[in-house]
Amino acid sequence: MPKSSKQELKTKAEYNKRPDVQAKRVAQNKARRHAIAAGKAKKGDGKDVDHKVPLDKGGSDADSNTRVVSRKTNRGWRKDHPGMYGKKGK
Repeated sequence: MPKSSKQELKTKAEYNKRPDVQAKRVAQNKARRHAIAAGKAKKGDGKDVDHKVPLDKGGSDADSNTRVVSRKTNRGWRKDHPGMYGKKGK
């Protein structure tokens, strides 16, 4: 039986309240602010600040570990690298 939209929102809200998810979001927002201050990104530019070594894999927020890339490049990356997060091949 499919979940109602209310149940999905509750699940998303619960996920976003998790301390580990909040900490990751704080780190991503911090990296974005640094990129904007350095002139590498602009508000509303449609780009993401990418961590070369993912935060989940021990990467840091140091400027040397971040780069500005298109959203499509950053968010489609896992699909092209399924082994990075323990997923099976395509």
